[in-house]
Amino acid sequence: MPNFKCKILKEIQLPFEKEGVEFLWIAKGENVDLLFTRMKQECFFLQIKKNTQKQEWLIKGEKHTKPSQIGYLQKALLVFKENFCQEIINEAVALKHTRLVQKTPLIANDLKELLKQIKDKNKIFIEIGFGSGRHLLYQARNNPDVLIIGVEIYTPALEQVAKLALNENLNNILLIETDARLLLSVIETNLIDKVFLHFPVPWDKKPHRRVVSSNFANECARIIKENGQFELRTDSFLYFDFTLEVFLNFSHLKAKIKKNENLEISSKYEDRWKKQNKDIYDLVISNFSINDPLIENKKFAIEELSFNQQELSCIKNNFKNEVFKGEDYFLHLERIYIKGDELIIKIAFGAFYKPEHIYIRLGLNQDVFIFDKPFKTKENFKALEKLREILYSYL
Repeated sequence: MPNFKCKILKEIQLPFEKEGVEFLWIAKGENVDLLFTRMKQECFFLQIKKNTQKQEWLIKGEKHTKPSQIGYLQKALLVFKENFCQEIINEAVALKHTRLVQKTPLIANDLKELLKQIKDKNKIFIEIGFGSGRHLLYQARNNPDVLIIGVEIYTPALEQVAKLALNENLNNILLIETDARLLLSVIETNLIDKVFLHFPVPWDKKPHRRVVSSNFANECARIIKENGQFELRTDSFLYFDFTLEVFLNFSHLKAKIKKNENLEISSKYEDRWKKQNKDIYDLVISNFSINDPLIENKKFAIEELSFNQQELSCIKNNFKNEVFKGEDYFLHLERIYIKGDELIIKIAFGAFYKPEHIYIRLGLNQDVFIFDKPFKTKENFKALEKLREILYSYL
């Protein structure tokens, strides 16, 4: 993340605009201040942190609000440095132009961007954990009329597979770095034709960490079309048996089971297992659709909150960093900031496996969400209902 340190910070006069960068307002925290920044219609925070022991300032981007293009953040830091700072100690602001992740349309910056791109597609496959990309690229070559979405948690894998796809002029691929369980929870109902899960980490000693769960199966059933299918391929009989048991909870489905089936394409993991004479199991599930729609129209519990100055003072005085855990959600109240007659609160919340981080603004009759609204998932609704309850308990 681009950043720099300085010895002297000048008085910051706001609002300020220069070279397309706007600094609009600042929120004061205990150790860190947040500078609300806008460039090319994108808004994000710069963090201004003072090290009182060393008598120096660290200025950097706030990682949970960073813009889609790292260059916007770089430009904002340069403008801030040139106009409000003296005696620069060190800096790491230069862009790394070698990062393919910022250069290709084959990689989505975030889930919101991906959802926009897939909205009008007729056929969509999803591969979870595509690794080296052999199977994903195979599907793209053999199904030019299908959009192949690849989900990974490792950026180098995204960049490598994107390069391979570009070399083959494959433009029906869209890659994203995210947790697959979150992706499935925000996709529209009956939109996906196939979901592939090939050679997932088996987690034999920690089954709670597996991708497959009853919630995962429900989301697969909701997003997969009536004639679509979910396909597991694994060398772990325990994972195969566990997945079959999870899906058998549906009242109606078709299950096809194969053992040691040779496919036209083989992953590097499969090549390794075959050399070790390990068995390979296939499980294909179909005809298990659920027509539950996404929660689109319901408002979050905190959207219409309004507090007067006395109530805001109570919230400020009673606020503390704490975590609340429900059966299938959590809420972490992290930090509080003061902006004039308003309070800014940073929270992490939602599902345990993929939390969202947002800033909310509390005051009189205003939008609570400073940036984009959270995804409308069941976990997020429960977490923000809990937040409303906690805020009122402070009064």
